[in-house]
Amino acid sequence: MDENAKNVPEVVDHLFRYQAGQVVASLTRIFGAEHLDLVEDVVQDTLIKALRVWPFGGIPDNPAGWIMRTAKNGALDVLRREKSLRDKQEEIARLPEYSPTRVEEHGDWNEQELGDDQLGMMFMCCHPALSRPARVALTLKTLGGFGVPEIARAFLVEETTIAQRLVRAKRTLREMKVQFEMPESEQLPARLDSVLDVLYLLFNEGYSAHQGEDLIRQDLCEEAVRLTNILAKHPAGDTPKVHALLALMLLQASRLPARTDDDGEILLLQEQDRSLWDRSLIKMGLVELAHSAEGDRISEYHLQAGIAYYHACAASYEETDWPGILVQYDDLMEVAPSPVVALNRAVVLAKVYGPKVGLRELERVYSMPGMEHYYLFHATRAELCRQSGDTPGAVLAYRSALDLATTAPEQRFLARKLSECEG
Repeated sequence: MDENAKNVPEVVDHLFRYQAGQVVASLTRIFGAEHLDLVEDVVQDTLIKALRVWPFGGIPDNPAGWIMRTAKNGALDVLRREKSLRDKQEEIARLPEYSPTRVEEHGDWNEQELGDDQLGMMFMCCHPALSRPARVALTLKTLGGFGVPEIARAFLVEETTIAQRLVRAKRTLREMKVQFEMPESEQLPARLDSVLDVLYLLFNEGYSAHQGEDLIRQDLCEEAVRLTNILAKHPAGDTPKVHALLALMLLQASRLPARTDDDGEILLLQEQDRSLWDRSLIKMGLVELAHSAEGDRISEYHLQAGIAYYHACAASYEETDWPGILVQYDDLMEVAPSPVVALNRAVVLAKVYGPKVGLRELERVYSMPGMEHYYLFHATRAELCRQSGDTPGAVLAYRSALDLATTAPEQRFLARKLSECEG
């Protein structure tokens, strides 16, 4: 067994997190949207094969190239068995930048080509023939590597609903023979919002993971920032709304180093060491925020970036401009109302007017879709009950939150809070 065998799982996990979406995108361009299921299957099989083969043969000098080449060959083998290789070879031959010979010899492409592939994949998944929820779910699945349970939690819907959306979306793409290509410039604006939805949800999943041992999945945050940056540099994506989303991501990402302690435990905003905040990311975020102000329309991303700006520029937690943040949330409820926005606004109301006002607002929020089973609603209620002196109410709410939390850090945090109230 190769002496580096112990590193194989870590390398394969890295490839899955960072490059599986790139491989899926590039191979989908080669083989077409009608073979998206095949591409996803062979990429998954190739990663499993790497876990089985590399411990004995060693990690290749170019692991990503090995994954690309092996997955491509796996797809070709399947197509041979389906007796459709000849036509597909002729189609590939008409695409010189993706000829079979080049793939076999090199196995990977440059960053520009990979970036173009991923943008093409995003816009293909956001085809107008698909419903908006299906567009977002499909892109998260193919490019973000999200599982069905993660997507379901992001949308606060049942897993079966997401699974059905994905099946219907892929069937629609096959039946319509949708081509893998960047839409014409006049078509791009109509599909841009769905792409932004995907990038926003991808970042949020990294910022506050919905399952597993870690609260933060920094790789997903970095991937979302990278893809959004690619989009912002594209002529169709060089818009105030895109720059606003990128500003939001950068300002939020600046706080990642301080959101957990050395043991991975959650640190609330008031507990964070602000000296750990990444000032270079804050500076970059402010530049993007300035670019976003060049338009004449305010989007939800502008308002959320404004909220992030107030936090990033506050010298301390005590000096946070909560009334200013409340104004942003009031506007956000007008522009893009949602149960989560309403919940966050209730928290800010409590900061400005006291916990009892926040609790009254929570009564209204509770009736909104998804809140009954959203652990953060119950955790918020618990904290406001505690602040208002209602210890029994806090205990009940913390128990409800603990039952619904899905990441280990969240569960440990809530267990400690519950213990403090009961003790």
